[in-house]
Amino acid sequence: MILIYAVIAIAVIGTVAILLVKGRKTPPGTYPTTRDANDPVRGGGGTDTLEAPPAPAEPRVAVPEEELPATDVEVADDAAGIETVPVETPAPVEGRLARLRARLIKSNNALGKGLLALLSRDKIDEDVWDEIEETLLMADLGTEPTMELVDALRDRVKVAGSQDPEHVKAMLREELIKLVDPEMDRSLAVERHADRPSIVMVVGVNGVGKTTTVGKLARVLVAEDKDVLLGAADTFRAAAAEQLATWGQRVGVPTVKSDVDGADPASVAFEAVKAGIDQEVDVVMIDTAGRLQNKVGLMDELGKVKRVIEKQAMVDEVLLVLDATTGQNGLNQAKVFSEVVNITGIVLTKLDGTAKGGIVVAIQRSLGVPVKLIGLGEGADDLAPFEAEGFVDALLN
Repeated sequence: MILIYAVIAIAVIGTVAILLVKGRKTPPGTYPTTRDANDPVRGGGGTDTLEAPPAPAEPRVAVPEEELPATDVEVADDAAGIETVPVETPAPVEGRLARLRARLIKSNNALGKGLLALLSRDKIDEDVWDEIEETLLMADLGTEPTMELVDALRDRVKVAGSQDPEHVKAMLREELIKLVDPEMDRSLAVERHADRPSIVMVVGVNGVGKTTTVGKLARVLVAEDKDVLLGAADTFRAAAAEQLATWGQRVGVPTVKSDVDGADPASVAFEAVKAGIDQEVDVVMIDTAGRLQNKVGLMDELGKVKRVIEKQAMVDEVLLVLDATTGQNGLNQAKVFSEVVNITGIVLTKLDGTAKGGIVVAIQRSLGVPVKLIGLGEGADDLAPFEAEGFVDALLN
């Protein structure tokens, strides 16, 4: 009888133990895993538990989400290993300026030829002065500068009492140089600061040659032994990032870009500046998407790009690229862009060919901002610093 009770007790105890084991749950925050008998660290068979993986780290870019949406950005470590295409050393500044003069002389510029033809007449009467005024206005000089130039020339011709063509041409040259203003500071802010690179933004509407300008300027800076990094913040135009990266390869500098179509341009710009700071380069150049000056949303986004960049470093130079052949429309573009991003300099492209030339004066007068660079064509070396006297001499042949 005692034996029967003992067997029953053992059975009950065993059943309870089995139920307790089956009812045990894995503690919260752990994941079951099977132990490998060949594991050199834990070894043995059976079951073990692993702690839950830690929460993901905070994003490296600590910028508010509404300012900087996440995007995949490719950041090059440095220029080492970049496949470069051998290119000639950029032509000296003097050579590029000489090319400008030659092209302007060959071009059919209404300003220089029209003025010289009028001022070379045997008699300069009121009808001639009216024609001179009309010629200047057609050359996009602007109303106020036109009146200043005509009044100054009339007074000088009257005081001199001479209508000798060479004498009149010399006076015209002097007055034009005054209008173009050789005293304006046309230097580029591309010197590295003590603790960060110089930051250059390049802006403008579609089709004016922004990306090409960035590439040509990078070529010039590399020739001056500066370390340059490019940021492809034009994320909307097809192949814009690849076009900029190609320019980077040609001159041996890295390009920060996103491989995601339509990526946030502010994010790319932010990463480019961060990479430039980390790599201690001399200049970071940011290429932006073409903006239509009458599209408020696009212009606001351009302002956002600048604000996001300045979370790390102030922007030293904002270059507005304008097509010189667009005349007064270019002036309207310049006004809108200056309100959004505080333009510091103008780059005039396509200044050879059919450009009228007077837009140089009109833009400078309107914005109080100098023309710093001029584009002469499609070649790699067709970018030159603007020089007032050389420009006027080219116009007047």
